Amino acid sequence: MRSVLIVDDDREIAGLISIYLENEGYRVIQAHDGEEALQKLAAGEQPVDLVILDVMMPKLNGLDACRKIRETSAIPILMLSAKSEDMDKILGLMTGADDYMIKPFNPLELTTRVKSLLRRSLQYNAEAQAAERSTLTVDGLEINRDTHEVTANGRPIVLTAREFDILYLLARQPGRIFSAEDIFQQVWKEKYYVSNNTVMVHISNLRDKLEKELGYKLIQTVWGVGYKIHA
Repeated sequence: MRSVLIVDDDREIAGLISIYLENEGYRVIQAHDGEEALQKLAAGEQPVDLVILDVMMPKLNGLDACRKIRETSAIPILMLSAKSEDMDKILGLMTGADDYMIKPFNPLELTTRVKSLLRRSLQYNAEAQAAERSTLTVDGLEINRDTHEVTANGRPIVLTAREFDILYLLARQPGRIFSAEDIFQQVWKEKYYVSNNTVMVHISNLRDKLEKELGYKLIQTVWGVGYKIHA
């Protein structure tokens, strides 16, 4: 269960947000000023996955609290404010917030923003963890990023540089579907054109080489969507 810390001195608003998030299955923690929020984060009694932070609060306002949080944590922060001027939005994001909403807000939109921030956070963490590993292992396949070597149950598989990059990209996040556009932009670092069959050709060649050693199709096609390695 993901946990959200709601920080707002208006207890009615904090309560309303809590109801909507709890209905979506989130665990909710409340604080009613910036100092209390920092104390709860520092105590670590309950892990917090995202902070909803009001700007105008007593003791320590949301902007200063956001700066303090960013000194030690990259946790997603969604800021709330009654001010709608563009400079307020810019200031809020410059202090380290990931997103910004103006009061009054639609609780359903807030819930959608929370889901999006948590999803992006999970993806970022998965990519960061994968980036730290020089070797990935998937179904008997060992992929060494540093040497660009691939082995299947100890037997080497010779891949081109592009084939290796595609395989490594898919293996970093098993289960995630990558579209042809995603793959082309991340591997070739160029703009993708719809009529471009380059990815399809490379995937076909890569799949044949892997299947020859593994005996089955490691890379799966999700028709109309893209490609993935089964999680």
